[in-house]
Amino acid sequence: MFGLGLPELGIVAVVAILIFGPKKIPELGNALGKTLRSFKEGVGQADDESTQKDKDKHKEEEQTLGK
Repeated sequence: MFGLGLPELGIVAVVAILIFGPKKIPELGNALGKTLRSFKEGVGQADDESTQKDKDKHKEEEQTLGK
């Protein structure tokens, strides 16, 4: 995972606790989780929209060729 081992992750955790405090860490984690969830949903919707546009374009081409 990004070349980080257990010692490095421990140092990052200690620094985060020193900067934000132990009470703020769960709130930050919750906010990060919500952000990632909404990002995934947005990417999924964009994929759905592009797939639908491709299908519509293909149908239009079939109708044009069929005439």
